[in-house]
Amino acid sequence: MNSNREHGVTEAFVRLANSLVGEFDVIELLSGLTAECAQLLDIASAGLLLADERGVLHVVAASSEATRLLEVFQLQREEGPCLDCFRTGQPVRVADLEEHSGRWPQFVDVATSAGFVSVHAVPMRLRTNVLGTLGLFGSRTGALDDDDLELAQALAHVASIALINGPTPPDPAAIGARLSSTLRNRASLEQAKGLLSYVGDLDMDQAFTALRGYAREHGVALSTVTDGLVQRTLNARTVLENVAGIRHESSE
Repeated sequence: MNSNREHGVTEAFVRLANSLVGEFDVIELLSGLTAECAQLLDIASAGLLLADERGVLHVVAASSEATRLLEVFQLQREEGPCLDCFRTGQPVRVADLEEHSGRWPQFVDVATSAGFVSVHAVPMRLRTNVLGTLGLFGSRTGALDDDDLELAQALAHVASIALINGPTPPDPAAIGARLSSTLRNRASLEQAKGLLSYVGDLDMDQAFTALRGYAREHGVALSTVTDGLVQRTLNARTVLENVAGIRHESSE
């Protein structure tokens, strides 16, 4: 492991560990997890699905808008490696999606059209409860090596513990309620991204960057910013003041 990657891995685990002993924003935590996976692993992007109290999966975080849309497509068509991972509770390794076109015909067609040709998925679990899956999408064919897959699973394990950490007792009903709250926050995030995209003429990735940037600059939770935008107690123009910098970064 090179020094830069080792430092990135350390930072990722430190961030997750810190969430176990203090207040944290769940959507920010999980969005950071997908971004870190995309940076640390030999993949192009990552997405995260969580189940509500009824066992229905929802997209909660993704490192890019293309990945989020692909995860949504999986759920709509009820086929894909991430769904299989959730159903079995076991990792799924797909080194070449084209070889599985008979298994997931609709998913493979859309995924390859989006530029993804390999997919790996690891379960998020707490003991015997499978909470969701972490999907790892590659732009090149080939299986992830064991070190990368083990790192992804370890990050998913720590994130799972952080997700239900706090006063909520670890029983299925309480876990379901906590996850449902997280999913409501995600719905608010999508509304806020849509608003910023419209007002600032941004794509959805740029809108999310603006949200995270504003939250970090002002030292507030991401959910506080999204709720403020949705409830109109925070003006979209205020959040978009650094939009020129966001556009500049995205063009580099």
